[in-house]
Amino acid sequence: MAASDLRHLLERAQTWPEEAQNELVAIASEIENELLGGEYLATQEELRSIDTALASIDRGEVATDAEVAEAFAKFQRG
Repeated sequence: MAASDLRHLLERAQTWPEEAQNELVAIASEIENELLGGEYLATQEELRSIDTALASIDRGEVATDAEVAEAFAKFQRG
């Protein structure tokens, strides 16, 4: 992607809804942080998902070995 492509995208992004602009800024900030070797900070939504998954595990809601094997087989076929 040429610098002009990026410039044009950013110009068009100024017409996007505020929520979409905020998402673009968040994604670009993550990329920049990764390039700079910074520490990844999970979003509140990601942290909630992790908490939900851990609570599920604590309740004993885990996949069986057969379910895991079936899932891997499905993705390997695709």
